[in-house]
Amino acid sequence: MKELVLLSGKGGTGKTSLTAAFAHILSSRILVDADVDAANLHLITPHSVEIEEPFSGGILPVLNPENCTDCGLCREVCAFLAIADTHPPRIDPVRCEGCGVCAAFCPSKAIRLEPRISGVWFHSRTEKGPLLHARLGIAEENSGKLVTLLRKRARALAEKEPCPVILVDGPPGIGCPVIASMTGADLVLMVTEPTLSGRHDMLRLADLCTKMGIPACITLNKWDLNPEMTESMGREAAARGLFLLSPIPFDPEVARAMTLGKSLTEVSTGPASQAIRRIWREVEDLLGGTIPASHAMKPFPMTEGKAEDSCF
Repeated sequence: MKELVLLSGKGGTGKTSLTAAFAHILSSRILVDADVDAANLHLITPHSVEIEEPFSGGILPVLNPENCTDCGLCREVCAFLAIADTHPPRIDPVRCEGCGVCAAFCPSKAIRLEPRISGVWFHSRTEKGPLLHARLGIAEENSGKLVTLLRKRARALAEKEPCPVILVDGPPGIGCPVIASMTGADLVLMVTEPTLSGRHDMLRLADLCTKMGIPACITLNKWDLNPEMTESMGREAAARGLFLLSPIPFDPEVARAMTLGKSLTEVSTGPASQAIRRIWREVEDLLGGTIPASHAMKPFPMTEGKAEDSCF
């Protein structure tokens, strides 16, 4: 079993569309939507929810007014100004960070700590395997813990149900949820675009992969909208030791697939769909360890400007 994590360094580059297309191509897989702050893989992956469980990402202090002596010590020790100056005191759940200091210092033990329900996670069934996804509550934190929970569930399922690959649709950026989604993975697939912001975030994510010791490959979405930037980013990616996969051309069929709530490979055999199928074959080779080291130094395929040319 191999675990592939699709990341972008920024939002809106097409990694969810690519994940859904991979899921459609494979005959068996486990899907994980690790973008728990804004999960959307389930929108283009037909599924039925089998398990729905609450997620507790921290603690919440609860005041028992009967035991409270209104000494005001809890207000004094709260660094987040989460306890209102009322009688009895009122704890603001939005300001509260769940540190537990108020409960520890309360002389009358009027404050108890309870699990804070931060969201809900789902185990859903799709035609070709499980889908693990979640919904984090508004303004809730600890998304990294929720991502870790989903990945642990996915690995447990992979042990019970033999599966060739776990596909993880990661969150944008390089923060805690991203680190939680990629730790211990076999391969990171970076999906970016030929823009200045795409280049900037590609380099940040490449540095993160290097520091964490995780091999990474990269594809550029809508490469033909800016061929010069694509060429430049390809050289920089190769210099960082990234494996360069086939790029994806701009294709209006992508938008049509999204409006239909389906993956691109389900509804189209156009240039973008063909590129994605080629990319999956290249990813399979990487996961199988058959790509020569010299491949990392090849530029993006731009022979005669044809998107269908492969780097193999």
